[in-house]
Order: sequence, then structure tokens, then C-alpha cells
Amino acid sequence: MGEFVAAAVALLALAGRAAAHSGSLGGSVASATVPTWLTVLTGGVVVGGSFLFTTLLTDHDAMRGVNWWRLVVPTPTRLRRAMGPLVRALSVSVLLIVLVTGFVGPQEGVRNFALLVVWVGWWAGYTATTYLVGNSWPALNPWRAPLSALRWIRERRRAGGDGDAARDGGAEGEADPLVAGVSVPVSWGVWPAVVGLLALVWLEVVSPVGENPRLLAGVVLTYTLVAVAGSLLVGTAWFDRVDPISRVFAAYGRLAPIQYGADGSLSLRIPGTAPTEDPLPDRPGEVAFVVALLWVTTYDGLVATPTWAAAVEPVVEAGVPALAVYAGALLVGFGLFLGVYRLAARRVRETADTYVTARAIERWFAPALLPIAAGYHLAHFLGYFLGLVPALAAVVTSPFAPPAAPLALVLPGWFGSAKLLFVLVGHVLAIWVAHSLAFELFPGVLAAIRSQYPSVVVMVFYTMTSLWIITQPYGPPPFV
Repeated sequence: MGEFVAAAVALLALAGRAAAHSGSLGGSVASATVPTWLTVLTGGVVVGGSFLFTTLLTDHDAMRGVNWWRLVVPTPTRLRRAMGPLVRALSVSVLLIVLVTGFVGPQEGVRNFALLVVWVGWWAGYTATTYLVGNSWPALNPWRAPLSALRWIRERRRAGGDGDAARDGGAEGEADPLVAGVSVPVSWGVWPAVVGLLALVWLEVVSPVGENPRLLAGVVLTYTLVAVAGSLLVGTAWFDRVDPISRVFAAYGRLAPIQYGADGSLSLRIPGTAPTEDPLPDRPGEVAFVVALLWVTTYDGLVATPTWAAAVEPVVEAGVPALAVYAGALLVGFGLFLGVYRLAARRVRETADTYVTARAIERWFAPALLPIAAGYHLAHFLGYFLGLVPALAAVVTSPFAPPAAPLALVLPGWFGSAKLLFVLVGHVLAIWVAHSLAFELFPGVLAAIRSQYPSVVVMVFYTMTSLWIITQPYGPPPFV
């Protein structure tokens, strides 16, 4: 199942565009330096071979031995409570500097603290840590600070000044909202986060938010006001079901070797194995969010290709507003990806000859898409991050008086080919996750293997198509 899921929903997402976020910071994701035909052929062979190899792995106990291995590392409660406010204060300070430097700092991209920190340090660098190390965003999230502070004050009053009775504001277990009676309808599930993610990516594509510090600061300020107000109204349900940024980091964090327990303990896992244990929660929009995470990467890349420019130019010249064209493509593409995913789940149900519902199959195999998303992100942004790290370091040390010409690294030519390796590793890991999930869901060996048969041809086809896209030259999206 997982191979078809990964292919049918997201493999076109290989096209990446770091320059969408870099703007005037310079540098874009260059085309792969290996020949297109070799890239396409190699990707198809690797994915097809990986599928054939995993079908030979039928020892369920051995797979569980790999997937369920962990080393629990308890963390002192007092230390966690002491560090929580300090970490949150640091993140709030960075947010404030981003706002100030965005509005009044230097407007040159490579000298502006806000642009470098948001796109290079946070979206490129920090995001990678959520799937390579662990999701620390619940503790760092500056938009949680007002809710945490007010909840801490309320708990201290209730406890009569007993500090130990106050809960850690960074914990995911924070419960009721501070304003009683306000909640996100259960029937909405996490669809608000899906809508938010699509809207953010559309805004990033159609506006100069990646190169205009004042516009970026305005967007960050608006997001801050909405997030703080929302969290105060509905509590931490805001970050679980509405806030798209928190949802993105939580999704990526499922892949990380460091997993956080509800009791505050840490467990070390083999990277990428945590998603093999649990399906997504049974809430509306959970599967759609994972699909959206993959689709926005596809969309962000496709609008920067010559093929997109050739397709959109006659439509805009015919009188259709460019913003409407970009919005329409975003929604239609997402609907197509989600529809293909759901169709694949129904086909797998027939192939496996199971009584498990198609809806349950959708939720069960959706985590197999996450390694692909992480592979895309690393391929797209690692070179971008490494190239601008010197400029980021120079500006961070002096945000209000940055050097006149911060340095940037020029990466060797072979690094463009390394992107393909990151992508293929993500696909291979996705195959392992899907294979493991199939053996957990379907009884017996034959049913688990049969459930993956329909995916073979589609997996190879979409992989080869996606690798073709990643070799295409970058071009700025037209008409925006």
C-alpha cells in the first residue's frame, strides 16, 4: 500500500525551490548535474528494486525488533520546568528582533536579520532538526508564551503560591482554554490547519515575502496576533488542530530519532521507525494534512519550472487574473492528490481482500508519506542553508548593524547530485515504513504483500516523473 500511497499522492513533489524563500538572498536550488535520462532511470530502478527487496522481508518479529527498539532517557522534572521559561523567553526575544529588524532594519536581503533568520535559520535549518533530531517546537514556540504565562499565573493562584502546582506551559497536555466556552468544533478536525497551510504557501508564492523584509515582518506580526488570540480563546487545541506551523513540525517530528513521551521522558529510536507503530488519529483532516504537506512542496516547485510558465502565460493573457490562476492550481492540485490517495486506499482494500475499511487504510498508511516529505525538504534546503550560514552567523551577532557584505559559501558542483540521494533515501525509508505497516494491519504474509502489488508500476512511474522534474532549471514564477 505504502509505495502506491507515496507515489500517487506525492512523488511529483520532488521539484523544489529554495529561491522562493531566499528572494534577494541569492542562490536557488540548481538543476541536478547528472544527465536527465540517467537520473530518471536510476530513480526508477532504485525504487523498484527497493520494493522487490522489501517483499522478501516477511519476518514480522524481526521487523518489530527494528521498529520497536528504543532507549528511554528520563529527564528531571525540575530541570525541565526550570529550562522551559528560559527557552521560551529566548524564542520570544528572537521573534521581537525579527519584527523590529523587518520593519526598520537594512532592506538588503543578505543583511536583514528577519529574512535570514526566518528563511535560512528557521524554515531551512530548524525545520530539518525536527525530523533529523526531534521536534522541540512545543518548547520553543513563541506564540505559546502568553497562554503559558497566563496559565502559570492562574495555577499559582489556585495553588496558593505553590510553584510546584503550576504546570509546564510548554507541555502538550495543557487542557482547557482560558476563555471558557470557546472551542474548535470537533467536526472540523484538523481541517483549519490544512486550510492554513495551503494559504501560507499560496501567499509565499504570489507575494515578495521572501525578499521584502517589511512585508515579511507584517506577515509575522499578523500571524503572531492571530496565533496568540486563538490560543487564548481555545487553549492548546489551537496548536494541535488549527496552527499549520505546529502541525508541520509535529508531522516531521514523527520521523525523528528522539521522541518525547507524555511524561516528559525522552526515547531514542532508529530514525524513521516511530511512524510504524501508530496510524493517524481518527479525526477529520488528518490524512488531508499529510497530503497537503506533500502537495505544497510539489506546488512550490512546479510554479518555478519552464513548463508552468508555458502553461500559465496563455491563460493569464486571455484575461484570467494571475492570483486566481495560482489559487486555482493550488486547490485543484490538492484535490487531485487527495483524491488519488483515497482511490489508492480503496484499491488496496480490494487487492488485500480485507474487511478493513478504506478510511482506516487511509489513516494507517499515511505516515509512510512523511519520509518522502522530509527527503524533499532536506534535498531542497540543505544546500541553501549551508551556503548562507556565514551570512546568517554574521547578521545574528549584529542584527542592528550587520556587515556591509556578509559572506556566502559556494558549494561544489557535485552537491546538486547529492539532492537526488536525499530524495531516494526518503523514498526507500517510506517503502520500509509502508511495508512494516502492511504487516501490522493485514493478517498473514500474503495479504500484506498483495496489498502492495498495485503500487509497483505507479511507484516507479511517479518516481521517474518526479526525478525528471527536479532536473528542470529554475525560473521565477511568472506574473507574480
